[in-house]
Amino acid sequence: MSQNLISLTLSDDKLAAADQAMSALEEALAGLIALDVDVRRGLMRMGPKSEQFCRQTLGLLAQNRQVVPSSIGLDEALMDLETLDRLRPRLLRLRKLLERADDSDVALGSDVMSLALEGYALLRVAGRSQGLEALRRELSGRFSKTSAAPRPVQEES
Repeated sequence: MSQNLISLTLSDDKLAAADQAMSALEEALAGLIALDVDVRRGLMRMGPKSEQFCRQTLGLLAQNRQVVPSSIGLDEALMDLETLDRLRPRLLRLRKLLERADDSDVALGSDVMSLALEGYALLRVAGRSQGLEALRRELSGRFSKTSAAPRPVQEES
């Protein structure tokens, strides 16, 4: 019995709607940035424990502005924290959607591969009597083993 992990049909209308929605997202989130890999590696990260520290520190600084020089950029940091809080739920939804899309991609490919392997096996058995042997041999390239580079012969001393 053939594997069928997913049955999904994406009509032109649905794909157009998805493309339109993604365009709207790209426009709405146009301020998002892309960091260079080296820049990203060099940045400090705010993990869960650090986040609690940051929230408490910014809260105390906001309540005691008399000790905060204007050059420190507290207002900008408070806006960054608020934006982070507003962005995260959307990122979570996007990650869940992307995970489902990735899993669907894997499942669709697996379903296709599973049936292709079953079909190839059928061609090996039934194809001979149907005049399909030459076509089956063309498909067999997927299974041909490439020979590994010969190992150097070690001389015994």
